Amino acid sequence: MESGATPFANYDVTRVMKVLPHRYPMLLVDRVEELILDERIRAVKAVSINEGYFQGHFPGRPIMPGVLQIEALAQAAGILAMESLGLAGSGKLVYFMSIDNAKFRAPVEPGCLLYLEVEFTQKSARACRFSGKAMVGDKVVSQADFMAMVADPPAAAN
Repeated sequence: MESGATPFANYDVTRVMKVLPHRYPMLLVDRVEELILDERIRAVKAVSINEGYFQGHFPGRPIMPGVLQIEALAQAAGILAMESLGLAGSGKLVYFMSIDNAKFRAPVEPGCLLYLEVEFTQKSARACRFSGKAMVGDKVVSQADFMAMVADPPAAAN
């Protein structure tokens, strides 16, 4: 195993849900194929015709919205950050702060496996910068640079 590689031999959706607060229909990471702590992650989203957004985007030509591709990259980055900072299971959340240089290069259709490759470009205990690309096969379909902050969840309402 490569130095820094994840200790998780089977990082499936059950493990993803232990790290991320997202749930269907907003959970956009199905499994993690590679996680090198403090460096990068490669995760997968299986794009299914059963996704609710395909009913309206677009009827007769279903395409995964670009903003959801970016959200999937952000969720993969959240897993990378939580695991690298030792915060998995802590209840902390990773919030988007900015998105830069977003590009959409090709449509993503039902039946695709969307590979999410994200790497740290800067990391601290409170904020992290990432560069990510979403791929179908070996073709980049979207990419972005983004920043997120690690924070406590909102206080429960009284």
